[in-house]
Amino acid sequence: MRAGRRRRRGAEVVAGAEEEAAVGGGTRSELADVSAALGRATDHLFSLQHVDGYWKGELETNVTMDAEDLLLREFLGIRDEAGTKASAAWIRSQQRSDGTWSNYYEGPADLSTTIEAYVALRLAGDATTEPHMAKAAEYVREAGGLERSRVFTRLWMALFGLWSWDDLPALPPEVIFLPRWFPLNVYDFACWARQTIVALTVVAAHRPSRPLRFGIEELRAGGSSPASGPAGALATLSELRDARGALRLLDKVLHGYERLARLPLVQAGLRQPALAAAERWILRRQEADGGWGGIQPPWVYSLMALSLRGYQLDHPVMAKGLAGLESFTIKEDGVRRLEACQSPVWDTALALIGLADAGIDAGDERVARSVEWLLGEEITVRGDWAVRKPQLAPGGWAFEFANDNYPDIDDTAEVILALRRATEHARGELGGERLTAVDGAVQRGRDWVAGMVSKDGGWAAFDADNTRELCKKLPFCDFGAVIDPPSADVTAHVVEMLAYEAAAGAAGLGGAIDGGVRWLERSQEADGSWFGRWGANYVYGTGAVVPALVAAGTTKGDARLGGAVRWLAQHQNADGGFGEDMRSYVDDDWRGRGASTPSQTAWAILALVAAGEADGAVARRAARWLARTQQPDGTWDEPWYTGTGFPGYFYINYHLYRLVFPVSALGRWLAAVGDTDRAAAGAGTAAAGDPSRAEI
Repeated sequence: MRAGRRRRRGAEVVAGAEEEAAVGGGTRSELADVSAALGRATDHLFSLQHVDGYWKGELETNVTMDAEDLLLREFLGIRDEAGTKASAAWIRSQQRSDGTWSNYYEGPADLSTTIEAYVALRLAGDATTEPHMAKAAEYVREAGGLERSRVFTRLWMALFGLWSWDDLPALPPEVIFLPRWFPLNVYDFACWARQTIVALTVVAAHRPSRPLRFGIEELRAGGSSPASGPAGALATLSELRDARGALRLLDKVLHGYERLARLPLVQAGLRQPALAAAERWILRRQEADGGWGGIQPPWVYSLMALSLRGYQLDHPVMAKGLAGLESFTIKEDGVRRLEACQSPVWDTALALIGLADAGIDAGDERVARSVEWLLGEEITVRGDWAVRKPQLAPGGWAFEFANDNYPDIDDTAEVILALRRATEHARGELGGERLTAVDGAVQRGRDWVAGMVSKDGGWAAFDADNTRELCKKLPFCDFGAVIDPPSADVTAHVVEMLAYEAAAGAAGLGGAIDGGVRWLERSQEADGSWFGRWGANYVYGTGAVVPALVAAGTTKGDARLGGAVRWLAQHQNADGGFGEDMRSYVDDDWRGRGASTPSQTAWAILALVAAGEADGAVARRAARWLARTQQPDGTWDEPWYTGTGFPGYFYINYHLYRLVFPVSALGRWLAAVGDTDRAAAGAGTAAAGDPSRAEI
């Protein structure tokens, strides 16, 4: 295949860069600067491609991953000195000057994260009298102590006798027997919570306590726990006034049942059959890489659950699980840190879309390798999603290398767009066999996504109609999202993909597209933005929805698009970039506010270009910000977190976001402005007198 090249339109934009005359609201030198930045960025992106064709950037989270990894190894008896030293070095390096740890860059101190990091460092040998430990303990006490930490933190402490199991919410394994129509059955929970909860019911039933050589009394403040009261406490009528109170009463009842479950008759009739059923459920969901769900929480809890069920470390299931967990470990410069998840399918799809936007020729051999790799990652088996969609044929792609039980609707939409964009201009060169493979995979994925629509017309990430709000009110569920309802960003990506497919001739998609558009219209915020479930936050949601609505046929003069454009203009930073702090998930004052970042600036540009505002001052200033802040090697620096795991609780810094989204944004912006400039050069500046298009 021939080497990649940018399309002629990009070359035309660069040509004549020495001209300084204002054209379409900017200058030729401005366009040349942006085009040069795009060229450096695409070169850098290609340099990161794996020989097999995929891309995978680091998925950075917070030190609870590393603290819990040390605690897991202590629990299983496999913690070693070298690994402990390297993990502790990483944890210490992330501590702030006030002695605390945060969940994201420049975020507020987090009590539970600080507690877990502190205990991990105690495990590594750090003394309570050392200044960094004393400052951390002081903060913990002032913030309410261990008593005010989240349930998961106190559960980890209970594993080592540092907290009482009686003072944790009840998690009976008998929940595995609840029928699928019954409230609070395991399939009412989102896939990530479902796998975690089933494993934890096994752990909680065994109530293990493996004492450490130290205590943590210095982390107690003497207050009460936010969880349910002492087991057996009498209920009051006030507890029945709402669902949350009723579930607290249920928790007390279940604590009483836990005492009964120790009786031989109950053990034989219910408890042991439930544990065996939960064990089988866990075993069936182990993935090819040894993990569960491709993410840390169900992975580590499943390993502990199976260990408590008698599985030795050399058992194939355990050995495979531990080896897979090691593959999530990054070791460099004397430190060791753990990724909570890995995102190769997502990263590869976004990279291919970005390269197509940049004008890289679809016949490029490097693009072809990526297409082959994505085809090999297609999922053709049923997973838990089939519980609510039993008649739907399988298809689609997951987020990770291995997560066949949980293909991702969001990923599948982007992969389909990537495959189409990567092959649309090279179909004559691909050959019949390759085209057949691409068309077949796309059709299966498209049909699966269309079939995964929820009853309200929107799409969630993994399941359809996973909307039982009651789950969020359980005393156990204080760790963020536990259900998977439709979201604006996922629905937008699906609508964009389906619209693209319909425009290419796919039949029967009109109803799904219309339903998705109506869902998006209903979900627009009063200020013109959209909430971003999987990215931060309103900038991400708006950056996803506007291109989708335009692709689906919304005219560029539509009031909804106008509202989005105004919102973006109002939230552009003085430096020309866009940013939004993670605190916007819990504090409306942070909506659209934060330090400028490459990924969020790119999301804003994508929306502005789609809305027909590429040649306006807002988009031009944003494009110039990206060109001005690019590093010499072609990428951007982005320590801020712009990805979201659980809104309000768990956030992600996707290390490839800082590159793939600017590549897409600059490519689309140059294409749009290039066309506008050529028209303006022949007919004069049509936008004269429009302040939104004033020269930057």
